[in-house]
Amino acid sequence: MSHHKTPPYTRAQALCVFYNNGRILVYEAEDSVKKETFCRPLGGGIHFQERGADAAKREILEELGEETEKIEFIGVLENIYKYEGNSGHEIVLIFDGKFKNGNLYKESRIKALEGPKSGYAVWKNIDDFKDNKQVLYPDGLLELLQKQYK
Repeated sequence: MSHHKTPPYTRAQALCVFYNNGRILVYEAEDSVKKETFCRPLGGGIHFQERGADAAKREILEELGEETEKIEFIGVLENIYKYEGNSGHEIVLIFDGKFKNGNLYKESRIKALEGPKSGYAVWKNIDDFKDNKQVLYPDGLLELLQKQYK
Protein backbone atom coordinates (compact mmCIF):
# COMPACT_ATOMS: atom_id res chain seq x y z
CA MET A 1 0.00 0.00 0.00
CA SER A 2 1.72 3.14 -1.13
CA HIS A 3 1.22 6.51 0.47
CA HIS A 4 0.32 8.51 -2.61
CA LYS A 5 -2.74 10.67 -2.29
CA THR A 6 -5.90 8.77 -3.09
CA PRO A 7 -7.53 10.00 -6.30
CA PRO A 8 -10.88 11.75 -5.71
CA TYR A 9 -13.03 9.09 -7.31
CA THR A 10 -14.60 5.81 -6.31
CA ARG A 11 -12.44 2.78 -7.00
CA ALA A 12 -13.52 -0.80 -7.71
CA GLN A 13 -11.57 -3.36 -5.70
CA ALA A 14 -11.54 -7.15 -5.52
CA LEU A 15 -10.38 -8.82 -2.32
CA CYS A 16 -10.01 -12.55 -1.76
CA VAL A 17 -10.56 -14.17 1.62
CA PHE A 18 -8.91 -17.56 2.06
CA TYR A 19 -10.83 -19.25 4.85
CA ASN A 20 -8.77 -21.76 6.80
CA ASN A 21 -10.18 -23.32 9.96
CA GLY A 22 -11.57 -20.13 11.45
CA ARG A 23 -8.71 -18.04 10.10
CA ILE A 24 -8.35 -15.72 7.11
CA LEU A 25 -5.29 -14.45 5.28
CA VAL A 26 -4.60 -10.72 5.70
CA TYR A 27 -1.96 -8.04 5.42
CA GLU A 28 -1.30 -6.01 8.53
CA ALA A 29 -0.85 -2.33 7.84
CA GLU A 30 -0.52 0.85 9.79
CA ASP A 31 -2.20 4.22 9.64
CA SER A 32 0.32 6.59 11.17
CA VAL A 33 -2.22 9.42 11.36
CA LYS A 34 -4.84 7.41 13.28
CA LYS A 35 -2.09 5.49 15.11
CA GLU A 36 -3.91 2.32 14.18
CA THR A 37 -2.76 -1.10 13.05
CA PHE A 38 -5.33 -2.86 10.90
CA CYS A 39 -5.80 -5.95 8.78
CA ARG A 40 -7.17 -6.29 5.27
CA PRO A 41 -7.52 -9.29 2.94
CA LEU A 42 -5.34 -9.48 -0.15
CA GLY A 43 -6.41 -8.11 -3.50
CA GLY A 44 -6.53 -4.82 -5.31
CA GLY A 45 -7.94 -2.72 -8.08
CA ILE A 46 -10.11 -4.12 -10.84
CA HIS A 47 -8.89 -3.10 -14.30
CA PHE A 48 -11.25 -1.76 -16.93
CA GLN A 49 -13.14 -4.70 -18.50
CA GLU A 50 -11.63 -7.20 -16.07
CA ARG A 51 -14.03 -9.36 -14.08
CA GLY A 52 -13.74 -9.05 -10.31
CA ALA A 53 -12.90 -12.74 -9.86
CA ASP A 54 -10.13 -12.44 -12.46
CA ALA A 55 -8.78 -9.34 -10.71
CA ALA A 56 -8.66 -11.26 -7.42
CA LYS A 57 -6.75 -14.13 -9.07
CA ARG A 58 -4.32 -11.77 -10.78
CA GLU A 59 -3.67 -9.77 -7.63
CA ILE A 60 -2.94 -12.89 -5.54
CA LEU A 61 -0.57 -14.12 -8.25
CA GLU A 62 1.19 -10.72 -8.29
CA GLU A 63 1.31 -10.42 -4.51
CA LEU A 64 2.17 -13.99 -3.48
CA GLY A 65 3.21 -15.71 -6.70
CA GLU A 66 0.52 -18.32 -5.97
CA GLU A 67 -2.27 -19.77 -8.10
CA THR A 68 -5.84 -19.74 -6.85
CA GLU A 69 -8.99 -21.66 -7.74
CA LYS A 70 -12.67 -21.86 -6.78
CA ILE A 71 -13.01 -18.08 -6.60
CA GLU A 72 -16.57 -17.43 -5.43
CA PHE A 73 -18.31 -14.11 -4.89
CA ILE A 74 -19.56 -13.70 -1.33
CA GLY A 75 -20.58 -10.07 -1.13
CA VAL A 76 -19.97 -6.42 -1.86
CA LEU A 77 -19.03 -3.67 0.58
CA GLU A 78 -18.87 0.08 0.22
CA ASN A 79 -15.94 1.58 2.05
CA ILE A 80 -15.67 5.34 2.62
CA TYR A 81 -12.58 5.95 4.68
CA LYS A 82 -9.58 8.03 5.60
CA TYR A 83 -6.13 6.46 5.31
CA GLU A 84 -2.99 8.36 6.23
CA GLY A 85 -5.20 11.46 6.41
CA ASN A 86 -6.45 11.09 2.81
CA SER A 87 -10.08 10.41 1.95
CA GLY A 88 -10.90 7.32 -0.07
CA HIS A 89 -14.01 5.62 -1.42
CA GLU A 90 -14.15 2.11 -2.80
CA ILE A 91 -16.67 -0.48 -3.86
CA VAL A 92 -15.18 -3.79 -2.77
CA LEU A 93 -16.13 -7.16 -4.22
CA ILE A 94 -15.34 -9.87 -1.68
CA PHE A 95 -14.46 -13.36 -2.90
CA ASP A 96 -13.69 -16.62 -1.20
CA GLY A 97 -10.88 -18.57 -2.85
CA LYS A 98 -8.63 -21.58 -2.42
CA PHE A 99 -4.90 -21.89 -2.96
CA LYS A 100 -3.82 -24.59 -5.41
CA ASN A 101 -0.81 -25.10 -3.14
CA GLY A 102 -2.29 -26.76 -0.03
CA ASN A 103 0.92 -26.28 1.96
CA LEU A 104 0.14 -22.58 2.33
CA TYR A 105 -2.60 -23.47 4.81
CA LYS A 106 0.00 -24.95 7.15
CA GLU A 107 2.24 -21.88 7.19
CA SER A 108 1.73 -19.18 9.81
CA ARG A 109 2.69 -16.55 7.23
CA ILE A 110 3.29 -16.36 3.50
CA LYS A 111 6.05 -14.31 1.87
CA ALA A 112 4.62 -11.42 -0.16
CA LEU A 113 6.33 -10.30 -3.36
CA GLU A 114 4.69 -6.88 -3.06
CA GLY A 115 2.35 -5.31 -0.53
CA PRO A 116 2.91 -4.80 3.18
CA LYS A 117 5.96 -3.35 4.88
CA SER A 118 6.33 -6.56 6.90
CA GLY A 119 6.79 -8.53 3.69
CA TYR A 120 4.27 -11.18 4.76
CA ALA A 121 0.63 -12.12 4.60
CA VAL A 122 -0.50 -13.69 7.88
CA TRP A 123 -3.30 -16.02 8.98
CA LYS A 124 -5.50 -14.39 11.61
CA ASN A 125 -8.34 -15.89 13.58
CA ILE A 126 -11.68 -14.30 12.68
CA ASP A 127 -12.46 -14.18 16.41
CA ASP A 128 -9.56 -11.75 16.88
CA PHE A 129 -11.62 -9.13 15.08
CA LYS A 130 -14.65 -9.40 17.33
CA ASP A 131 -14.98 -6.62 19.93
CA ASN A 132 -12.35 -4.71 17.90
CA LYS A 133 -9.48 -6.53 19.57
CA GLN A 134 -7.95 -6.14 16.13
CA VAL A 135 -9.24 -3.93 13.34
CA LEU A 136 -10.42 -5.48 10.07
CA TYR A 137 -11.14 -3.43 6.96
CA PRO A 138 -13.16 -2.83 4.86
CA ASP A 139 -16.01 -1.98 7.24
CA GLY A 140 -18.69 -4.64 7.26
CA LEU A 141 -16.30 -7.45 6.31
CA LEU A 142 -16.42 -9.13 9.73
CA GLU A 143 -20.23 -9.36 9.60
CA LEU A 144 -20.07 -10.74 6.06
CA LEU A 145 -17.56 -13.40 7.10
CA GLN A 146 -19.55 -14.39 10.16
CA LYS A 147 -22.58 -15.01 7.92
CA GLN A 148 -20.51 -16.81 5.30
CA TYR A 149 -18.50 -19.15 7.53
CA LYS A 150 -20.71 -19.91 10.49
